[in-house]
Amino acid sequence: MSFFSSMRVSATGLTAQRARMDVISRNIANAQTTRTPSGGPYRREHVVFQTLSNGGVAVSGVEESQGELPRVANPGHPDADRDGMVTMPDVDMVVEMVDMISATRSYEANLAAVTSTKRMIARALDLARG
Repeated sequence: MSFFSSMRVSATGLTAQRARMDVISRNIANAQTTRTPSGGPYRREHVVFQTLSNGGVAVSGVEESQGELPRVANPGHPDADRDGMVTMPDVDMVVEMVDMISATRSYEANLAAVTSTKRMIARALDLARG
């Protein structure tokens, strides 16, 4: 693998993990949103990756969860039904924080790979001059 293809692969990883962190941030921000413009509570989103032919990764899409939405008793809530139950988003803060840590670590690993590759290129140029 050449220096530049290594940089390209790491750059796709940086872009993909940044998109993942954006989606996780949106999930956290909407953890209590019971009414969206499309109607109903917010549904957790997750990023879907695909591998590229050059060995990199790309975001192929963002999907909404289709799981069961939790219902909680809160009769004073404006979105409560006649039984006083509110349908809440399916966002679990613990899961989101673990995903955010994972995405951050992956981003940092790709950044370290880019930095190492840049150092190797600089060292190779120094040797060639020398």
